[in-house]
Amino acid sequence: MKKAFFILILIFMSCKNFNVKTYEIGNIKTIYGDMYFWLYEETPLHKASFIELSTNNYWNSLSFNRVIENFVIQGGCLDVPEGFSNSPYLIEPEFIPEIKHQYGAVGMGRDNNPEKRSAGCQFYIVHDTLGIPRLDQNYTVFGQLFKGFEVLNKIATLPTDSLDKPLNRVSIKVRTLLLTKKELTQFGGLTFLK
Repeated sequence: MKKAFFILILIFMSCKNFNVKTYEIGNIKTIYGDMYFWLYEETPLHKASFIELSTNNYWNSLSFNRVIENFVIQGGCLDVPEGFSNSPYLIEPEFIPEIKHQYGAVGMGRDNNPEKRSAGCQFYIVHDTLGIPRLDQNYTVFGQLFKGFEVLNKIATLPTDSLDKPLNRVSIKVRTLLLTKKELTQFGGLTFLK
């Protein structure tokens, strides 16, 4: 009888957990700490691409390979034409007028293709505290940092070579987390809930 009661409690608790809404959040781990960012529903192609590549550990052997203080930190495929040719695919642009290149915006890089399609492999995070309006409607922003600004600032101010590559490699581990509203509260990410 006790065993049956215990099983019923487990079933009840597991069913209860199915009703808890979760939100997909981007996470980048570095030696300087973690950054967490909201993934916009308004950019479904870029969001889906990020989730797929992070789930498949695509970026986990790569690094932030371009760092420009008061501009962006950039990771993934190399910021050269050959680097973009290694992108697994290109993504159609998803320009949303209300989503801008503000401090902490997460966007996808691209080469100078006329369609302004994003490279699936390269992302950047805006470090300019005033934002970068000239990139709006030219590069797709698909997320917004809400925790880890001190990590962004540390990486953005690292010494670099003449090609803006950090002198010491900044390895990345990229993943997607599922957080509840309560967990988002603890992380400070409630601003984006609708």
